[in-house]
Amino acid sequence: MANDEANASDFSKGLLQSKELYKYILETSVYPREQDALKELRILTHNHALAIMAAAPDVCQLIDMLLKLVNARKTIELGIFTGYSLLLTALTLPEDGKAIAINVNRSSYELGLPVIKKAGVEDKIDFRKSEPLPVLDELLNHKENEGGFDFAFVDDADKGSYWNYHERLMRLIKVCGIIVYDKTLWGGSVADSSKPEGKIQGKRIAHELNKKLSADKRVQISQVALGHGITMCKLK
Repeated sequence: MANDEANASDFSKGLLQSKELYKYILETSVYPREQDALKELRILTHNHALAIMAAAPDVCQLIDMLLKLVNARKTIELGIFTGYSLLLTALTLPEDGKAIAINVNRSSYELGLPVIKKAGVEDKIDFRKSEPLPVLDELLNHKENEGGFDFAFVDDADKGSYWNYHERLMRLIKVCGIIVYDKTLWGGSVADSSKPEGKIQGKRIAHELNKKLSADKRVQISQVALGHGITMCKLK
């Protein structure tokens, strides 16, 4: 296996105690099924100083399955970074599918855009340079958008606003649609009192979100220790 397929920045996203086991999962079940465009963007992202922000490859493999299970045509993604998960979504959507991608800046997205263009899926992406809330509110100004989306992925947007996103996404995503929140275990720190001071705020925000999602009877949830922890919400 080439060294670039077993990069340390991927292994650092796993919550498994054994890096060797996480490497085994990636090399046995994830990388062999990864499309060439995704591999190219993943390797390109490894050179970024904030590569840890990218969605983990095993998380994206699960997202691919979820998109197909709900027959997704219209999706929303909050927080894009270089676009690995967004590219996966665009590759999975049908020809008439559309992914609304919201990010506060365009610079990191521009890094991955050449790969997205080469993959021939740029036309499926509606990129919005903005804070997420104004875009979500604008979508909700149009009645036809209520329940008009199949899937949402929330990754590295403003975590302090996650519950505000949730309330709006609950109106935008259809019944039996799915919302996935990334990094809800905050790299495992939600259960580790020894984490450094700099992680305490993120840990607290993640813990508060987890409690609210657990209490939300409008959704069926499953929290999984993939990447930095994800929570899947299926609307009832």
